[in-house]
Amino acid sequence: MSAAHEGTFATLRTQLQEAAATFADGPDALEGILLGIVDDVDRAVREPLEVFPVCHHSPASATAMARRLREKQPKVVYLELCEDMAPLLTELRNCRLPVAVQAFATEIDGFPAEWSPLSVVAPITEASAEYQAIAYALDTPGVELVLVDRSSDHVFQWDPRGARTEQPADADAPPPTEEEAALHGDAVGVELGDLRPRFAELEEHLLRHGKVRHWSEWWHQYVELPLGDRGSDHDTYRQVMLLIGSLFRRLAPGDSDRVRVDEDRERHMWTRMREHLAATGTDPADCLYVCGAFHAVSRVEEFGVHGIDTFEIGPRTATTWQYGLIPSSHAAIEAQFGLAAGSVSIAATVWAKNLKRTGVKSYRLAGQNGTKKAKPKKTVVPAVPAPTAADPASDKLTGFLRRPPVLDRLDEAELLGWSVEIVRAARRNGYLASTADAIAVFETSILLAGMRDRARPTPYDFQDAAVTCIEKDTVPGRRDVRRLVEIMMGGDRVGQVGYDALPPLARDVHDRLAPLNLKLQQRGVQRALLNIAAQPELERCSDVLWMLRRLMPRGAARPIMGERRLGERPIQESWDLALGTHQRALIELGYEGVSLEQVLEQRLRRTAYDPQATAATVLATVEDATLYLRSRRLADELGTHALEVLSAERSVDDAPEVLRRVRGLLAYYRTSEPVLPPWIESFVKAGYAHYCTLLPTAFTDDDATVRQVAAMLGFLFSMESLALSLGCDRAQLELAVAQSHPEDPSKTALLWAARNHLGLLSRAELRARCDELLANPLVVPAYPRYLSGFVHALEPVPGLTDFVVEAVSNAFGRLPDPVLLPWLPSLISTLRTSGTELAPLLIREAGRIFPGRLAALDEWVPPWRARPEPETVRPVRGTAQARGAALLAAHPATCDAVANLLGCDGAWVTTEPGPSGAALIGRHPDTAVALEALLSGS
Repeated sequence: MSAAHEGTFATLRTQLQEAAATFADGPDALEGILLGIVDDVDRAVREPLEVFPVCHHSPASATAMARRLREKQPKVVYLELCEDMAPLLTELRNCRLPVAVQAFATEIDGFPAEWSPLSVVAPITEASAEYQAIAYALDTPGVELVLVDRSSDHVFQWDPRGARTEQPADADAPPPTEEEAALHGDAVGVELGDLRPRFAELEEHLLRHGKVRHWSEWWHQYVELPLGDRGSDHDTYRQVMLLIGSLFRRLAPGDSDRVRVDEDRERHMWTRMREHLAATGTDPADCLYVCGAFHAVSRVEEFGVHGIDTFEIGPRTATTWQYGLIPSSHAAIEAQFGLAAGSVSIAATVWAKNLKRTGVKSYRLAGQNGTKKAKPKKTVVPAVPAPTAADPASDKLTGFLRRPPVLDRLDEAELLGWSVEIVRAARRNGYLASTADAIAVFETSILLAGMRDRARPTPYDFQDAAVTCIEKDTVPGRRDVRRLVEIMMGGDRVGQVGYDALPPLARDVHDRLAPLNLKLQQRGVQRALLNIAAQPELERCSDVLWMLRRLMPRGAARPIMGERRLGERPIQESWDLALGTHQRALIELGYEGVSLEQVLEQRLRRTAYDPQATAATVLATVEDATLYLRSRRLADELGTHALEVLSAERSVDDAPEVLRRVRGLLAYYRTSEPVLPPWIESFVKAGYAHYCTLLPTAFTDDDATVRQVAAMLGFLFSMESLALSLGCDRAQLELAVAQSHPEDPSKTALLWAARNHLGLLSRAELRARCDELLANPLVVPAYPRYLSGFVHALEPVPGLTDFVVEAVSNAFGRLPDPVLLPWLPSLISTLRTSGTELAPLLIREAGRIFPGRLAALDEWVPPWRARPEPETVRPVRGTAQARGAALLAAHPATCDAVANLLGCDGAWVTTEPGPSGAALIGRHPDTAVALEALLSGS
């Protein structure tokens, strides 16, 4: 270092050496750190390309930035922000701050699939240095804005984990709620000016000796207020921020990963700046480099316009990135970067005070919400002369560090206004506050400030005083006193993205919902009434609202009246809409396509063709394609894929859902189409064979529940007529039932019900088996499980409803209480699970069987005891039930007479010994039985 450079901060170096010798036992290490800090400041100050250090969301940085821009009027502004976000910055004029610039990717290539979706956000507030630089560069002719930080793709390439956990939260700060942090979602936050101690012991020391609770309060008290003072000039601000950045950098732990990422970012930024300077030939003296104070004192070899060019910027991955603006809020920023609750709102208040106190005129994008109309003739604001004409490299640190703190006198009017306002807000929110509480808050604020060595209470002192004097044991409303103070100091200001800055999909949604005559960009819930019968054009709005409900988070579009079901047309609907509150979700939909229909179709395909998709999942996408898109083409494609997925399945886990979906689709197509689609016919045919194959295994598999087996039987029985007409063989089902041998009582009862449906087990035999179970003391404890099987059997065999009512009635009458009572919760849960189908059947049948009045109950006789039920079992060859066969064989003339009446000629053919035709009659006894019944009836 030259002698001239050493003399710039010679006085400060001498003082720091004396301090190191006085306060340290071994002064070498401490002296090295202190002198190294001075070297870092001196190096940054002497850089030909002016380095402007900032801290994120700092009013002092924003004030100093606005002042410096008007003084210097640079031609090029280099900004520490992701370089691929530059095209979005012009859209800020169509937004109400705070908003966040977002890079979003769902189709990733080069990153692990579980990371999807990737999202990077950079929130911007008006009280920030970066916004002042952006507004100046975009609205000043001849000024170029260049973003030089790593791209969004490199954020995940270099440090995917560290980017998500960049800032620890303030330990004693109240955590923000999930709703407050929801505006940014799970995006990775990038900020301009990360300035916080990375050495935990250092932060703890500063908080303890500063008599503050969290880092945001320390920064406000010991950095914001001194640097925002009227007497602070540019050089003082710059050197102090460089000093703080160097201090935190040199005392940071040696975390190799984080240090590597920081240094790579610095190399990237200086490489981009040198490339731009070489390409444009711009004089470095006409440029301004805006970056965080931590990066402004970088010690990498690439630092400066004369640094070496050894860093190679790697290529981006093949990931497709989408860019846009999303609304942000003060609470979302605090949650994203671990700031104390209310700190960003307090910073906005301090920013307004700084502008008023210093007289600095801030920059604001022309045409932005809240900006005054531009004058007809654009004039360039003349540069404000600097307070002093000192050498830029002169030492301002020594005087600043030796100067005693400026003690602002108490502003009683301001503090009194705060006290009155917080009491008024507390009363509106249910607190029993009075004038005495306002006086107590006023006096306590002064007392706390004095205990903390402050002449003037800060907003944090006032907040503590209000909580102490007004807060009770319980919060009467939605907000506590701490939250009320935050609202009073500026509130959780929520940004808004203007219509012109929205992606095409979001604008299309607003245009299609225009007939509703609602302010959809406004936050809050709005009620939309659609009388579609009187205004048929509103049906298109209904279609949009149902797609929004399908695609967006819960609460964005919530139907109050009306439903959408297959085959039904809407008449009247009522909706609660909160599209303004969920603007971020609507904008992110725009990253996936240009219309709701395109996004929904893409999502349905993605769901259907997912490797983990089941047949039930694919059928759900078929239903959604028909319900929301009315697309026969897409439904046929997804239905064909559902057939392929079903054929590949080897479990019956989704059998109930498959049954429900197929029944609904069949009912819809039978009423709305002249013929069934080919895919659903193939699905029924393949499903019939598929479930017949799996049925014996499912009966014995412990992992298959009785509800799943019942759904399989429901599919086979309800689709049997269609399957047989398509060429299936009923023998498949009979063989599957014959090969089923369950051991579980509930599945055994289910098998009995299936055999009864197939005619292989009579109702009398079924009743006899139940009576045997009740009569066997060893089986009685398991009898409720048989009843559970019968209840589930109502799904495939609804004709057994009267028998199930009979069985349950007998159970209540004959089972002992120790067996019956533990089973009741199981019965209730079974009916609740399938309540929409089973409970109405049982209730209706019980209402038909049981007497309607209590007085008639004593004389009531159950119908199953009053008269025997006739046999319905199919006659079987070789049994006594085919007794008419012998009579006809002995008298064949009767059959000949019937044959002549039917026009049949021919002689009897005897294929077995015995009477003529006896073998034929024995093989087909149904004719003989029917004839016997006819003759006996006559």
